[in-house]
Amino acid sequence: MPVRPVLTLPAPVLTCRARPVGSIDDEARALAVDLIDTMKVSPGCVGLAAPQIGVGLRAFVVDVTGHRKAQSCHGTFVLFDPVVDSASDLQPAREGCMSVPDLTGDVRRASQVVVSGIDPQGVRRTLHVDAFEARAVLHEIDHLDGLVFLDRVAGPHAVFPRKVYR
Repeated sequence: MPVRPVLTLPAPVLTCRARPVGSIDDEARALAVDLIDTMKVSPGCVGLAAPQIGVGLRAFVVDVTGHRKAQSCHGTFVLFDPVVDSASDLQPAREGCMSVPDLTGDVRRASQVVVSGIDPQGVRRTLHVDAFEARAVLHEIDHLDGLVFLDRVAGPHAVFPRKVYR
């Protein structure tokens, strides 16, 4: 499947709530492959949501394998129609985003999260994620709700120019 371009603000799809995927069919599985392939070739990318590649559906991929801030690590996973079942222990940390390439910001997010959704095989999965993996999951779910990390920062004092893109 093709690697797709990653959209940046002000692309309208990034500010709209994504539609449910519903049933998992060949089109949904192809989207999963495109998300994985695009994430894997994007420097420093640990997650990508369907709206970031121009698809207004509720799907994302995350893989924090090898990241120094990761504690839990479920490898590469795609979830369709994800739902946050529980979230606790808010922690501030710096975030960046491929769709906001020139900025980073300090965002408070839950560091303990239980998320459920449907995988590309049509199986319901429930994942207990923490630390950096929890942050990545919540960041991608925000994209499905039409939000970017800039919508979560405390104010202009918590936004910074990006120094490097790793």
